[in-house]
This record gives sequence, C-alpha cells and structure tokens, in this order.
Amino acid sequence: MKDFRETLSFFNDALAALPLDRKPEGLYAPVKYVLSLGGKRIRPVLMLMAYDLYRDDMASILPTALGLEVYHNYTLLHDDVMDRADMRRGKPTVHKVWDENTAILSGDAMLVLAYQLMGQARPEHLKAVMDLFTETALEIGEGQQYDMEFEHRMDVREEEYIEMIRLKTSVLLACALKMGALQAEAPAADADLLYRFGENMGLAFQLQDDLLDVYGDPKTFGKQIGGDILEGKKTYMLINALRCANAAQRAALEDWLATQPASPEATQKKIAAVTDLYNQIGVRGMAEAKINDYFNAAFTCLQAVNLPAERKEPLRTLALSLLGRQH
Repeated sequence: MKDFRETLSFFNDALAALPLDRKPEGLYAPVKYVLSLGGKRIRPVLMLMAYDLYRDDMASILPTALGLEVYHNYTLLHDDVMDRADMRRGKPTVHKVWDENTAILSGDAMLVLAYQLMGQARPEHLKAVMDLFTETALEIGEGQQYDMEFEHRMDVREEEYIEMIRLKTSVLLACALKMGALQAEAPAADADLLYRFGENMGLAFQLQDDLLDVYGDPKTFGKQIGGDILEGKKTYMLINALRCANAAQRAALEDWLATQPASPEATQKKIAAVTDLYNQIGVRGMAEAKINDYFNAAFTCLQAVNLPAERKEPLRTLALSLLGRQH
C-alpha cells in the first residue's frame, strides 16, 4: 500500500503529461495555468489510495483520477469568478490574468475534459463511475447555490449549513474514495463505508476551517484570520453565535456585521469585537465538539472497512494529517 507522498508523486507525473495541446491556445492556456498552480491533489490521491487498498495497478485508473482533478479545478475557476477572487494558491486567478469571459469558457472546457477522462474508465466500471461522478457534480452545484443564497439570509439554521458544506465540499472527497473502491471491485459495503469516511472527514475539515478562521495561527492558517467575519459569511461559528446570543449580544453582533471598516485599524477592531462576542457566547466549544463528532464518525467508518488495520494505515495517517491530529 503506497503512502500519500508516493501516490502524490505518481499522480503529479501523470498530470504533468496530460495532453492539452489543442487549439486555440487562448482556450487551453488558462487550463494549463490553473492546473499548474499546485495544491495537495487530495481528491485524486484519495481515489488512488482507495483503489490501492484492493489492487496494486493504480495506473489503470489514472484517467478517472485525472478527470476528478480537472473537474475540481474547474469548480475553483468558476468559484473565483463568482467570488471576484484575485488570488488562488498565492497566484492571480484566471480571470485576473485573462478576463471573466475567458475564465468561464476555459472552465466549461475543463468540465468537458473531465467527462472525457472519466469516460476512459474500464467498460465494466463505466456506468458506475459515470453515475457517481454525475450525481456528485450535480450535488456540488446545489451546494454552491445554497452558499450563494445564504449570503442574503440571517436565519440560516445549523442543519442547513451542514447540508450546504456536505454538498459543496464533502461529497467530492467521498466520491473520490468510493470511485477508487468501485474500480477496484471492492465489496459494496466497503465502498459505502469509504464514501461515509470521506463525507465525515470533509465535514470535520470544513468546520475546522471555520474555527481556524477565527482562532487559527496566522503563520500557519494560510489566509487572513477573521476573513469570514469581514465577509459576513454564514459559517458554523456565526450561525450558532446568532442562535445562542442573548438580545444584547445579538444586537451587538448584527451591528458589527453591518459595519464596513475603512482602515486596517477598523478592520482589526471589527474582528476583535466579533471574536470577543463569540467567546462570550461560547461558540468555540460548540465548534470543537461538532468537529470531534465528525472526526470520530469518519474513523469509525474507516475502522469498519473489512481489511487489516495495517492496510488502511496510510489512509488513516493522511486523514489525521489533513485534520491536524496526532498520528
């Protein structure tokens, strides 16, 4: 069983060799650019590692792993347009290097390329692969729509938020694992357990990201601390703060959320004030408890996969690393 680093290296070699030499150059240059920006390649690596649990010929499913990574980057390209994001992985986004029309069209091409790659699954697995991929792609679009709708609501419930992040983030991790298992002809029960492992891991990961946005170390978080507060994003933290606040705390919270800072000092003051309200209300403990619930659920599913523990250890180690836990 290959570990994360070995599998990532194997996949990156295949990604670098992906032929993208069609014309016109203006359509495919942004595709090459966005795929060159790096990243952990978690989704295709999870697919390959799930396959490797049962079979030792990962090269045979490389097209579907490549398809999943192309699809994931397509979603990021379009998300950046919708979010008006200037940077992605420390580099200017496609619509900043080129323009929005180019980003939209190149993203469309990436979606088609992803389906073309998925279509190279072995014939006996093709229907299962395409059914899972198509359902997942629809779910991710549904999650993005919910996320956009939540921007205009102050009454988003916790269960609505959990469903949104499940659709927007978790299902692609779950899909990657199950798709690897399906192509390895793993038992159906194992494939479903690996799906649930990925789903719960994704929920824990996203909730942890919400927590770190407020309480993370700026040196290691990789993003501005308090970014969600400044954007007024309906995160787990904010939703539960609004739900549990007393009248005075809620009024103060709503006032600060409506404030548009005009200077760096005012920005830091807003972040500090909202964080203080979170501390008063106790949302950090709520978030940590919820993260632990999903963390434990994920590992219960992995433990139930009917394979020796040492065979599953590379997946367990990777999940612990992603969630910042001790090995």
